[in-house]
Amino acid sequence: MSSKENVLRAAGELFGDKDPSAVDRWVAADHRQHSSLVADGPEALRQLVASLPEGFRYEGARVIADGVLVALHGTYHGFGPQPLVALDLFRVDADGKLAEHWDALTPLVAVTASGRSQTDGPAAPSDLDTTEANRALVTEFAEKVLKGADYSVLTDYISTETYLQHNPEAADGLDGFGAAAAKWAEQGKNLVYRTLHKVVAEGDLVLLQSEGEFGVPVVYWDLFRVADGKIVEHWDVIAPIPAELPHSNGLF
Repeated sequence: MSSKENVLRAAGELFGDKDPSAVDRWVAADHRQHSSLVADGPEALRQLVASLPEGFRYEGARVIADGVLVALHGTYHGFGPQPLVALDLFRVDADGKLAEHWDALTPLVAVTASGRSQTDGPAAPSDLDTTEANRALVTEFAEKVLKGADYSVLTDYISTETYLQHNPEAADGLDGFGAAAAKWAEQGKNLVYRTLHKVVAEGDLVLLQSEGEFGVPVVYWDLFRVADGKIVEHWDVIAPIPAELPHSNGLF
């Protein structure tokens, strides 16, 4: 099976069936965990799965596979009092087992500025022959615009005709995002990107994992859809970096 198939089957058995024994089938003995919710190793994950409540479920939106890295975008129901939108990233080892995991979660917002949900939109990557070109475009955008804060070149990367927005506080289009950014700045939450950690790409979908500040230290997970050489759609999860983790691996 492919890395994508392995992750989907593992996630289905672990978080769909809520089967603790699936840990033995799908999780590597040296499993490394970067989530703030779980410690390293299979046993910590087994305990998490065993503790999932009756009404727990995962609603998947899309999957991106890039070699041994597989990203899931969806919504967890039952982890807490309100649903959580999540971006999960898994590394699969040579035996097809889950060897490493990163994630970011944010509360589901019922009413958004754009009228779009935080997860709706195209469900699968397309234009697979454009993967490397789209990876290069988003990486350059991240370096020049997000990290370098050179907004004079913004329209070299983002379409001026179509920019569909899934951040709950931003309306569609560059003007919509600009208005949201101005409001955030008034609240002392400037978009500051310090370090680019990972770029995961499949076809027209590119996931960017970064570290920076948004009033407080945060991890940025930005998912972009590219069409005809320009970014035309954006989803994200912005999560505060916790002061302490149940392991020493950090979030990256």
